[in-house]
Amino acid sequence: MTAPTLPAGLSDLAPRYDALLCDVWGVIHNGVEIFPEACAALARFRATRGPVILISNAARPHAPVIDQLDALGVPREAWSHVVTSGDATRRLLAERAPGPAWLVGVERDAPLYEGLGLETSDLAHAKFISVTGPYDDETEEPADYRDRFVEAAGRDLEMICANPDIVVQRGDRLIYCGGALAQLYESLGGRVAMAGKPYAAIYDLALAKAAEGLVSPPNPARVLCIGDGLPTDIRGANARGLDVLFVASGIHGAETIGPNGLNAPAVADLLHQAGLTATYAIADLVW
Repeated sequence: MTAPTLPAGLSDLAPRYDALLCDVWGVIHNGVEIFPEACAALARFRATRGPVILISNAARPHAPVIDQLDALGVPREAWSHVVTSGDATRRLLAERAPGPAWLVGVERDAPLYEGLGLETSDLAHAKFISVTGPYDDETEEPADYRDRFVEAAGRDLEMICANPDIVVQRGDRLIYCGGALAQLYESLGGRVAMAGKPYAAIYDLALAKAAEGLVSPPNPARVLCIGDGLPTDIRGANARGLDVLFVASGIHGAETIGPNGLNAPAVADLLHQAGLTATYAIADLVW
């Protein structure tokens, strides 16, 4: 596999691309504070090159995610549209309504279910499971769900996972996401369906949004994905044949960032072990 090119910043790459599909958590904020240089880089690309689509594995639809971005101080100039795993997952849930479904996740993810006509129940009476993450993502881990998942898998209940991320940065900590629960469920023999990154549905939505207002849809060869997650951002871009800029300081920072910044051999080794490729790699997203 070819090692990724190491640009100084997005300005080195911008002339080659007409649109960006950019991850959110780990690239432009960490759940607590924004990364101003990353936001400025996206704003500069949008002003001079083309649309910037924020593509997030958040389990909620895009409207409350935009509220969160505003609250954190992400400038509106830094993005054109927001597409979330929640947006893509609502179609899967609607196909299975009225259920009932056993819902697993925090209360703030409730907008995912609004207007779908979905009934809810406890595990004993559920026809399928919908997971956005742990009930308490500050303290719980996948093992806390093992016994219930063994029961559900034994009944062949399908799981719809609205957030394929395994972990995400929150400040200086990593917390478990829906993907970690889905991973456990699959290991126990359970069936799982997902629509967020790295799956095709969310990329179809994002590319459709990138085409809005343009004379013609952007050439895929001139679309650049940006992300920090190998199993989601990098794998999703590889599956679609899209170029990708790996932001190493995100969830893989402990493995790829050394005292002198980006550890290029460590990045190449990490990608090789995962069977993935990145067109470019950078420590942090900057212009």
